[in-house]
Amino acid sequence: MATQGERKAETRRRLLDAAAELFAAKGVHAVSLEAVAEAADRTTGAIYAHFGGKAGLLLALLDETSREVGRDTKGALAGAADTDARLRALWRTFAEHADAGDDHWMLLEHELWLHAARHPESRELLANRFAHARDLMGASWQGWADDSDRPLPIPGDDLAVLVLALLFGLDMQRRVDPAAVPDDLAVTGLRLLFALAPEPSRSPTS
Repeated sequence: MATQGERKAETRRRLLDAAAELFAAKGVHAVSLEAVAEAADRTTGAIYAHFGGKAGLLLALLDETSREVGRDTKGALAGAADTDARLRALWRTFAEHADAGDDHWMLLEHELWLHAARHPESRELLANRFAHARDLMGASWQGWADDSDRPLPIPGDDLAVLVLALLFGLDMQRRVDPAAVPDDLAVTGLRLLFALAPEPSRSPTS
């Protein structure tokens, strides 16, 4: 017989799985908590008990997927010898997750932004999420700079603002027109943000 803790964990897992499918397929705004609960064979009360509401449910989903992406990115970066190789690994990991047919990560990221834009009470959640991401990214990149004895062009947390904007913008374009965002162009954008010269094939004079 399952323990109370195991039953709670199963309920949480069912709700997250159901929400991931529905939110990514239909959008957060179009999906009711009742629909999520029904798909999970649970009650709306269970959603409030575990997540506090729709924004908390979406944030929990993104925390899970972000941790997975973070682990994959850390593994890819571990084998990179310099900043150039690290940027390539960063884009490769990001693109692989964003392009995967069974992965809803970036769609959910965009859905969280839309939800926060429409619901002011949820904006602090998103702002805190971005602030945490910027802190982690900035600290990591300062470590890269220290290892290579090559200073960052601007403070790490400011650089993180620009990198996040680039990655999200590239995903938006690539999702509707993959040919418009080839991998080498994406890497060139990252190189330029880190004050590295573009590759010859993407140089301004080519």
